[in-house]
This record gives sequence, structure tokens and C-alpha cells, in this order.
Amino acid sequence: MKEFDLFSVSTEQTTTRYVTFITPSLKRFDLAILSTNHFYGKKLVTDMMFGRSAVLGPDDLEEEGVLETAFRINEEEAAELAQFLTLVLGAVHFTD
Repeated sequence: MKEFDLFSVSTEQTTTRYVTFITPSLKRFDLAILSTNHFYGKKLVTDMMFGRSAVLGPDDLEEEGVLETAFRINEEEAAELAQFLTLVLGAVHFTD
């Protein structure tokens, strides 16, 4: 077996928030929102129903198509998801 070239290995304590909700258009989301310093203050948001994840911060919610592409949802669903995520993502804090 060939050896792996590891570029980085680290372990840290994280916080995960599990949220299930239904949007006004009756779309259900089961999310795991992982807070870590690894992503410069952004959070890893995972849709547990479909196994899709994205590293997101508040700036990403303003970018057209980010949520639609990451979670394979339509524009209306993305707008509703963005409305919710605005409440939980918080500000991005850069660290060294």
C-alpha cells in the first residue's frame, strides 16, 4: 500500500447544533450546523436528509446561487433557507 502524503491533521472541540424546521412553502430541512475555528469563523452546514454540506458565512447568503447549488434546491427554497441561516450563522471572525 502506498503511503499517504498528509498536508494537515488537527483535532479540536466543536459545537454542533441540530435544527429541524419547515419553511412557509412547506419544505423541511434537517440541518446540522457545526461551529469550528477551522473555517475562519464560518460554519459547516449539513443537510442531513440528503447528505449535502457547505461551509457558509453571512456573506455567502448574499451570493446568488450559493445555496441553490450547494443544497440542490430551487430559488424560493434557497431564499427561505437563507432567511433562517441569517439568524444562526453570525459574524465571521478571522483568526491566525
